[in-house]
Amino acid sequence: MHVGRLPDRKPNGGKGIFLMMVPQRYRTALFQAFLRYAASLERKSRALVGALRPFVDRAIPYWILGWLALAALRMVSAPAPIASFTEFASVFLPYAMIALAPPLGFRLAEAAFPAGVDKWEPQFRLAFVGRWEAIDRDSARRHPMFGPVGFMASLLIGLLLNVVLRSGEFLIAVPAVSMAGPDWARAIFLAMAFEVVAMNFLYLVCFVMALRTIPLFPRMLALTWMFDIALQLTTAGVVKSQADLPAEVATALVELLQGNITKVLISVAVWLPYLLLSDRVNVTYRSRLPA
Repeated sequence: MHVGRLPDRKPNGGKGIFLMMVPQRYRTALFQAFLRYAASLERKSRALVGALRPFVDRAIPYWILGWLALAALRMVSAPAPIASFTEFASVFLPYAMIALAPPLGFRLAEAAFPAGVDKWEPQFRLAFVGRWEAIDRDSARRHPMFGPVGFMASLLIGLLLNVVLRSGEFLIAVPAVSMAGPDWARAIFLAMAFEVVAMNFLYLVCFVMALRTIPLFPRMLALTWMFDIALQLTTAGVVKSQADLPAEVATALVELLQGNITKVLISVAVWLPYLLLSDRVNVTYRSRLPA
């Protein structure tokens, strides 16, 4: 039996043949269903983003009271009893600052960046990836891709969750230590509390800037990431310099700080390409369209 030469396969030939087997009316129906689904997701994300600001505003009192209640429980279970008002104040004030940092960042950012004001347009661009065509800000606002919706909504929610997770991690991992405690324990408590205060404040500022489509938001978030990593390394250096630091405490602290740095680097790896290349981000925050 003579076997003839098999015809060469073209790239994606199987896919093309499969599509050709589907009648045109079904292909059209599938495409229209996809468009309806995409439009539905767009509407839901816009509704979600629209509800975020009122949600944060309503949640502030509950956040402060809830955090202080949990902090009080942590203080009651402190390794060394808190015997005086001075010792109480030395422990309570860091917890109070952690409670107040997110609302303070939220309120100050809202006051600094009023909605609809575009006077923070950068003079030069740092994102050079891709080919883009500049448009004026009014045209950008009218564009269908304008707004922190779609995938950007996940970033907004992530900024809020980061505040909750960082604060909860501190509450669980770092015991309350007063002025009467060991110097190394007090140094860990204050250094980690300062790190949580600073990052909670900055991430809420980033949240407001993203929500109000401030053009400087991508740069602010990048600076916040860098500051976050630098603060973790500084905290490690401060604690490492403490005398009589137990080896098991040093090991646990290093693991905690390394975990925090890893989480920041993962965020950078996930979100930085999106912030550079996304059409929505470029329309919303850089007033430009793909060339």
